[in-house]
Amino acid sequence: MAHTLLLSEIFPPKIGGTARLFFEIYNRMPAGEFTVLCGDHPEAAAFDSTHNLPILRMPMAMRSRGLMNLHDAKRYARVVRTIRRLIRERGIEQIHCGRNLFEGFAAYLVKKFTGTPYLVYIHGEDIGAAKTSRELAWMTRRIFASASLLVANSQNTRRMLHEEWLLPEAKTRLLHPGVDAQRLCPAVPDPAWRAEMGWADRTVILTVSRLQKRKGQDTMIRALPAIRARFPEVLYAVVGNGEEDAALKQLAIEVGQAEHVQFLGAVNDERMANCYHQCDLFALPNRKVGADFEGFGMVLLEAQACGKPVIAGANGGTAETMQVPETGRLVNCDGHELLAATVIELLSDPAEMRAMGERARAWALGFDWPEVAKKAAAIFGEVTGMHR
Repeated sequence: MAHTLLLSEIFPPKIGGTARLFFEIYNRMPAGEFTVLCGDHPEAAAFDSTHNLPILRMPMAMRSRGLMNLHDAKRYARVVRTIRRLIRERGIEQIHCGRNLFEGFAAYLVKKFTGTPYLVYIHGEDIGAAKTSRELAWMTRRIFASASLLVANSQNTRRMLHEEWLLPEAKTRLLHPGVDAQRLCPAVPDPAWRAEMGWADRTVILTVSRLQKRKGQDTMIRALPAIRARFPEVLYAVVGNGEEDAALKQLAIEVGQAEHVQFLGAVNDERMANCYHQCDLFALPNRKVGADFEGFGMVLLEAQACGKPVIAGANGGTAETMQVPETGRLVNCDGHELLAATVIELLSDPAEMRAMGERARAWALGFDWPEVAKKAAAIFGEVTGMHR
């Protein structure tokens, strides 16, 4: 395998599915063949001491990811200079880009100077956002034309590349994200933990995601009055932080559900696993907001690995995370009525929920990270073979 550089602003300890994806894949690659150049983070030193993956960090956050913004243009220049230095010092022979923008365009510029080939991970919402700007669309077309391969996180994202960006199938590959099926697994109820969390004997619906409009936490909050009319003991637990935090808390007050919505904020891996283990139903009520949508939904896999039935918005790539209707349900979450009806239907049939959970666990095993890493390595080998 050629010595490879992963270029990604998003990497642990930053929280999120994309960060987890890259760590789980590249930490399983052969030692000495990969280097990571990623964004800085206040807790980076502590995290980087926990593994042997070579990591270099630098400021990468951008304002627009375009070249017309002076701040971003300077940041592109710094990143390009750093990559060219690493090519000389470490013999980097190919670059893996965490997104089309900004990482893909930085690699595009590097290739102009050095001829170094690159592949780009495509997450769905990123190429949707690129179409909202003539500048970003122009940049994205050049990234795609010069890339060796584009790695899509779902069939839906791959379809977008073919139909909306007119790319040939030969230039794209599919790599679904995965799940740690050993750490995230079915667990027996833990009354002490549930009591400590304030869950006790309540029926808990869980959402784990960033607090942003497309994730749809507001839709579930609006659905709670109808759900609790049938199941008064229901509690909606929300893990994550983000820009919609204040608005969601205010909404819970406005609809009279403040005592029945629990905002847990960002939590560590152990507490998040316990939330998955001890909840009764998992929901990601995502929807499309402008050009923003859910590219896949790793949290849906994580919940299923823990033996939980799931509900997701019928938008983006979420359908590929589950077997519908055997392990989960898809619902139009542009409004809250269908979501409320689906939750009530599931909670009304505990036996079916248990059966869904058992099927969900079996389904999620097919996405275990070691298998995903093997598929990734095969794709990386294709790039190497193209440029021998």
